[in-house]
Amino acid sequence: MKFFGSSGIRGRFNEVITPEFVCRLGLAAGNMHKDIVVGWDTRTTSPLLGNALVSGLLSAGCNAHVAGMVSTPTLANAAGEFDAGIMLTASHNPPADNGVKFWNPDGSSFDIPQMEKIETILESGSKSVSWDKVGKIEHIDWAVDRHIKKISQLIGKLKGPVVVDCGNGATTNITPQLLKKLGCKVITLNGEPDGSFSGRSSEPNEENTKILARCVVDSGAILGIAHDGDGDRMVAVDEKGQFAGGDALIPLFSKLEGKKTVVVPINASMAVEKYLKGVKVVRCRVGDVYVAQKIKEVKADFGAEPSGTWIFPRMSLCPDGVFAAARLVQIVQKKPLSEYLAEIPKLNIIKKRIDMEPAKIPRVVEKLKKKLAGLKPIEMSELDGVRAVFKNGWLLFRPSGTEAKLKLVVEGYDKESAEDLYSTAIRLVKEVSD
Repeated sequence: MKFFGSSGIRGRFNEVITPEFVCRLGLAAGNMHKDIVVGWDTRTTSPLLGNALVSGLLSAGCNAHVAGMVSTPTLANAAGEFDAGIMLTASHNPPADNGVKFWNPDGSSFDIPQMEKIETILESGSKSVSWDKVGKIEHIDWAVDRHIKKISQLIGKLKGPVVVDCGNGATTNITPQLLKKLGCKVITLNGEPDGSFSGRSSEPNEENTKILARCVVDSGAILGIAHDGDGDRMVAVDEKGQFAGGDALIPLFSKLEGKKTVVVPINASMAVEKYLKGVKVVRCRVGDVYVAQKIKEVKADFGAEPSGTWIFPRMSLCPDGVFAAARLVQIVQKKPLSEYLAEIPKLNIIKKRIDMEPAKIPRVVEKLKKKLAGLKPIEMSELDGVRAVFKNGWLLFRPSGTEAKLKLVVEGYDKESAEDLYSTAIRLVKEVSD
């Protein structure tokens, strides 16, 4: 597809994501649906793009229901009341970027046929309606409250001090309030909406959560929570200040949520299979749209990605970092997170993002495929990029769905194996790039 990546459409403001383009997207979506709810994150350009989107919807004769600044899962939850939902966000990308995500009433992202239909309309052109048939605009103020109510009903009462790092993003108006309502004492970091993400980078990785870790330890909190810019992601810090990202939390959530089947992408750790007993693990392409599709296909109980996105079908098919935060606080009511993490198999993962021109990446991946085949792996998969399994672990090369990068993931059964596989991977990249 020309415009869509693994998580909607995303790019630099006024280069890829222009007001004119977003208006055209609204016009295209408005040709498909009659009532659409619209929301945006805290990025400086989001309100501007939101208004452009609404203009396109109205021009198509579609009614626009504007929720304003909300988290992505809040918007997706509100979409259940309409034909669809559209969110203006670039998630964890830098503040100069922005993007568009499309949601179905069940909380799932637009699937491939729906994305292809949007692109077909964009390419063929769509006509505006006459002046007397333009859509109506409605501003709604209930999206956050209804999201909080739904989570509260599923989680129940909680207790204990929790530190929440909103990263100046869209969860500033929901996660702290939710946890307080459920009974927690909440300490909030970066709790003011700020489109430049001045408190820390929008991506909640280990490096960007060091202040959170110190605050958790110093305050005696039972847990630390960190979100990305739009709140579809959630990572944690345990009571000892240890970072717990997606690779650590996927096995834990999968064990507690999975009854029969869980879905994870091919870049998720082998620890999932090693930790689960009696639960089927189904692998899919990387991207929440593919996780949600596979969950529906196999009727899974849970799905997640190493990036820190969590899909709880009993809540929604949208990655919901807000619900995941409340669920994790609920989990640690029984015993500390550090004790849960100690039970999970410890494997060694190395990740690297390699800057590369988008047009060059497919050719590089094809060459890497041939190189890897020459190393006689036990198994190879082309489900998403190329993944090769060896006796001492596995490695994966895949194009990023959101950035101009080639992503490398290596996992070994021990540190030495991971380092050997990583050295091999870097050598292969240099060979095919020369």
